[in-house]
Amino acid sequence: MSRPLRLLLVSAALLLGTLGHADTVQVAVAANFSAPMQAIARAFEQQSGDQLSLSFGATGKFYTQIKNGAPFAVLLAADSKTPQRLASEGNALPASEFTYATGKLVLWSASPGLVDAQGAVLESGSYQHLAIANPALAPYGAAAMQVLAQRKLLVAVQSKLVTGENITQAYDFVATGNAELGFVALSQVSLNGQISKGSAWVVPAKLYDPLHQDAILLNAGKDLPAAKALLDFLHSDAAKTIIRSYGYDL
Repeated sequence: MSRPLRLLLVSAALLLGTLGHADTVQVAVAANFSAPMQAIARAFEQQSGDQLSLSFGATGKFYTQIKNGAPFAVLLAADSKTPQRLASEGNALPASEFTYATGKLVLWSASPGLVDAQGAVLESGSYQHLAIANPALAPYGAAAMQVLAQRKLLVAVQSKLVTGENITQAYDFVATGNAELGFVALSQVSLNGQISKGSAWVVPAKLYDPLHQDAILLNAGKDLPAAKALLDFLHSDAAKTIIRSYGYDL
């Protein structure tokens, strides 16, 4: 065998060996965290060589799927209660849980100038539809209901509510004009701390329970080095910079 051919075969073997050690990690991600997680995934994959298979949705729905055997290795929830519940029920590793972001709720309209700085438009009644995420499945939807209760508007707006399965659907209702207003995540409508489109009221944190969003290693990922590496990466400065840029607190 010629020396060039031998070197080519050795190089190919080394490459195949490297690829053979790469993991694909299935990650369940709260819908509000879609944009930052896609950016984090690109950075993680470039650094590690591993691959992430991302699924976005309502935290409550992920809980049911995990309990029914869905092979997710990591959960990035929109709350802290769901990871804690999975850990207490034996579906996740308690010591792996940590808060990766704290979310913020906003009242948003795709129309510039419609939402005022105090959210008084809610009381005005000058709208037909108000979009929220399903409060039984999505923590951001539960937070929206808390805000409406604090403003004593639950009865007044009941007939106007349009409910999406998750915060992405709530956002889509407003973005497409099917609802004039909606409670969405700040990360969906801002970048680097500025509202990027339409008009919005950043809801004061005192009006709803803190949206501490926790990550946890699930049983399906306990023997996957790449799953543990992803959780470590979420602690990195690179990940934190991305998270902050979408309006989350740490």
